[in-house]
Amino acid sequence: MTSRRLVWLAPLALALATAGCGRSAKEEAAGAYCPRPFSVQDADRLTRFRAGAGRDPRDVVFDAALLGSSTTCSIKGNVMEVLLVIRMSANAGPALGNSGVTSVPYFVRVLDQGNRVAQGFEDIADFRLTPTKPRASGNVEVTVKLPFARPSDLASYGIAVGLKPTPEELQYNRRAAAR
Repeated sequence: MTSRRLVWLAPLALALATAGCGRSAKEEAAGAYCPRPFSVQDADRLTRFRAGAGRDPRDVVFDAALLGSSTTCSIKGNVMEVLLVIRMSANAGPALGNSGVTSVPYFVRVLDQGNRVAQGFEDIADFRLTPTKPRASGNVEVTVKLPFARPSDLASYGIAVGLKPTPEELQYNRRAAAR
């Protein structure tokens, strides 16, 4: 049996306990200045063909897509740590064969206030595609460190992400988008 006197004290105790739980100035700055990533035009899809001259649908090894990206930020001293999560998918094409691992190249570029590349990162996301499992998706995580003198300096940073097509694959993407 619960005492009625203690029941009305519970909300008061909870309010007092959480009153000091506001966000710190660093947490406020991290939330306010955490850069939102954007995808680079023509770099959100990649169609890889098998080696050779053929470029019809039977020659597609895989199609990959950038599904989205997000960031969470924290500040330690005069550095903002940005955890960037990039979501991708890959679909097997008729020319995949039984290779098993499909390597999808991607890039991250940190832009400064003049839209110049301040930092760059390239890597490969591996997907296991087979004739019986022709689709896969997953996340890759990249940590970026942004130095600053004043928290307002962080407002000038931008983060660009994309898949990294070859020049020929980029032209294919552009032609496909124009259709």
